[in-house]
Amino acid sequence: MLLAAILVSLAVPALAARTVMVFGDSLSAAYGIASDQGWVSLLGQRLAHATPPWQVANASVSGETTAGGLRRLAEDLRRHQPAIVLIELGANDALRGQPIAGIRANLEQMVRIVREAHAVPVLVGIVIPPNYGIDYTREFRDVYAEVAKQEKAALVPFLFAGVEDTPENFQADRLHPAAAVQPRILDNVWATLEPLLRKKAS
Repeated sequence: MLLAAILVSLAVPALAARTVMVFGDSLSAAYGIASDQGWVSLLGQRLAHATPPWQVANASVSGETTAGGLRRLAEDLRRHQPAIVLIELGANDALRGQPIAGIRANLEQMVRIVREAHAVPVLVGIVIPPNYGIDYTREFRDVYAEVAKQEKAALVPFLFAGVEDTPENFQADRLHPAAAVQPRILDNVWATLEPLLRKKAS
């Protein structure tokens, strides 16, 4: 019986781990903290214990904008062949005061490109400080939900939900989250991601 089990295990190839690609900026690139403390690395650790197996590819670049992301997305999709793509971009556009219409158009195109690659797109919502004006801040906040609704894409409503009101949760620049709150950020993402993982496994 033992020999038969061994022969069966040798005959059946191991199930290849599917990939979740995180396509973001410094908020996902562990800026200012050790890379293994960032929420994307923590996601990789959580996925390592998933059944069936999953892995994470972090295609995040500090300083990236939606326009820059749009230019490199197709190549990263070819390289990593993901089943699910978390699109976490837009903060750098907003901090530079880029027009909301351009941000929206870039996000829409990225969602469509991900779908064309037979992957599931997930938009990750960002909120910026109000010093750019109430109207701009509101329009930027709303663009993620609006694009997700229009494109019928999954949405993480707000990456920093539950941590945004406490200055100690952020580094000295008041923009990048500290290491201590990275697990909470992961939980915010996981609430949207985990059902998609289960759906892919079924």
